[in-house]
Amino acid sequence: MTVNIPDPVVAGTVASWSDEVDVLVIGAGMAGVAAAIDAARAGARVLVVDRGGRLSCTSAMAGGHFYLGGGTPVQQAAGFDDTPAEMAKYLEAVSPDCDPLKIRAYSEGSVEHFEWLESLGFEFERSYYPHKAVVQPGTEGVMFTGNEKVWPFKDIAAPAPRGHKPPVVGDLGGASFVLDLALKVLDELGVEVRYDTGATALVADGGDVVGAAWKRFDEIGAIRASAVVIAAGGFVMNNEMVHTFAPALETLLDRGMALGNTYDDGLGIRLGESVGGVADHMDGAFLTGPFYPPEELVSGICVNNRGERFVAEDSYHSRTTAFVLDQDDQQAWLVLDSAHMAEPAYGLQPLVDGWETIAEMEAGLGVPEGSLARTLQTYNAAAQSGDDPAFHKSAEYVVPLDQPPYGAYDLRPGSCFYAGFTCGGLRVDHDGRVLRTDGSAVQGVYAAGACASNISVDGRGYASGIQLGEASFFGRRAGRHAALAPAPEAAKRNLGHTDSLTTTSRPVSTAPSAPRRGYRSPGVEVPQEEPWV
Repeated sequence: MTVNIPDPVVAGTVASWSDEVDVLVIGAGMAGVAAAIDAARAGARVLVVDRGGRLSCTSAMAGGHFYLGGGTPVQQAAGFDDTPAEMAKYLEAVSPDCDPLKIRAYSEGSVEHFEWLESLGFEFERSYYPHKAVVQPGTEGVMFTGNEKVWPFKDIAAPAPRGHKPPVVGDLGGASFVLDLALKVLDELGVEVRYDTGATALVADGGDVVGAAWKRFDEIGAIRASAVVIAAGGFVMNNEMVHTFAPALETLLDRGMALGNTYDDGLGIRLGESVGGVADHMDGAFLTGPFYPPEELVSGICVNNRGERFVAEDSYHSRTTAFVLDQDDQQAWLVLDSAHMAEPAYGLQPLVDGWETIAEMEAGLGVPEGSLARTLQTYNAAAQSGDDPAFHKSAEYVVPLDQPPYGAYDLRPGSCFYAGFTCGGLRVDHDGRVLRTDGSAVQGVYAAGACASNISVDGRGYASGIQLGEASFFGRRAGRHAALAPAPEAAKRNLGHTDSLTTTSRPVSTAPSAPRRGYRSPGVEVPQEEPWV
């Protein structure tokens, strides 16, 4: 693996092009496929290339939540009166470093995006899962998957469940189910997805991107495109990039798992940087080791090596993990009494031991004598009335922990099993255009998905479903903008020859005839600078 940025290919050195298209999409995950669908529906000739095989992407590994709100049919059926304004207030609170324009676009476009997802060929079940869990165990259509009910966010925006799950039973399979349907839509649109074909460099003419070089086994070539959408994943599998930019993820090397596929090596980010793009939030990391379900465990308290609480235990699991990593020497445990002791469903946290007295527990955990006793005394006194003045944990989980024996689960990295992925990526605007340091857009190149920095910038403010939600939503925006925006001047010029290179040139889409680049077609509006919200 490497942190090196590949040099772009100079367009004038390309002897021939294997293909010529309007929009080239690099990556066939959720973002790339969404971009390709909307680009093709906008009339563009589209080609998708992917280094892996069908459904080998990281998107297909996800449980399947899509973070949607603003009053979706599922929310309405479940009795939740969500609005785009409340959704935006929440996202702005948990992701203060995100461009408000992106949050506004995502929130105001969420219901339409819900409809787009269902148009792929399925329906979210109109039902609500009310319990604290990582993923609905059944096919319930929506649940709380973030910190909407956690202080201080519950006082900032009206809580509403936004984690929409496709009708697939269990923790896994929801995302691959949706992506499989989306790929079938691409096939119906006549868009070719060329697997085992990886982009190796962007092709540039001056400051404009006009295509990409590719490799497929022993074959190489170059594709000419009026616009390129990079949707090639994050960099969690690139140890050098992780060490350089997101060292918090090195926790996974002790005992854990990187949530990614072989090709999450940061190449997409480096391709964007090669033509002047800049990356944002590269130190951002999602790390988690959920101790719930069962939700009885949320009644416990998380303490550090001073015997003190440091987080509201009903927080979303990656938020809790972020606070664990902030503690001195990353020492933390989940403490429970016998009345609320249960076994974590995922078995990620080993049980340290059980103790008859608090003093014995203090000695067993190595915390200062009397510290945990004081913490429990204060907590239990307030819990008698269901109150938690220190961290405002939801009253349903605030109960006295005063029934010995006591036990503790180990939350320390190296003992607890953690999983994670990267959150940083290319700086893009609300339409996916790759931006330079000065804020100007690099002409002809877009980015979406895990190689772009959008709403989620770290695990502290993450909610399940944001990755798939923003990948598909902003992927669509990138695809539409790439299809309808005027082509860069360099892309309009005659670049090299159009003879076959090492493969036979062939049509890549049987979608409706593409509009001429830079011209209006009937019923097709060229996007202006204002956001599509």
